[in-house]
Amino acid sequence: MFKKFLVLAALLASFGHAFASVDVNTANEDALRGVKGIGPARARAILDERTAHGPFKDAADLGKRVKGMGGHTVERLQSEGLAVGPAGAQATASASGKPAPAAAGTATAANAKKDSTTTVAVKK
Repeated sequence: MFKKFLVLAALLASFGHAFASVDVNTANEDALRGVKGIGPARARAILDERTAHGPFKDAADLGKRVKGMGGHTVERLQSEGLAVGPAGAQATASASGKPAPAAAGTATAANAKKDSTTTVAVKK
């Protein structure tokens, strides 16, 4: 019975990690390093670029602005739990069950309909 309880606890813990995401626009260095594939140098590069030029708009913007991060790298990091831009903030909110706070300078729900978003599909 105790073994079944341990297996159940391990299973529930793994599901919790699967839904956790780290927003690249709000995370500190430790949170970024918690994403598989981001080490100290890449975390520092992301933070330096964000500090110098503001938040990232989307995954393509992250790939363009941070040296050494192309489309495939950003896609892999997103599958590991890295969230980028407005869609990332909504994904974080839906995973936690709480509404995402609106950051200064971001579109509200009424203005979001006016904005166009780009979806990138990558074949594997």
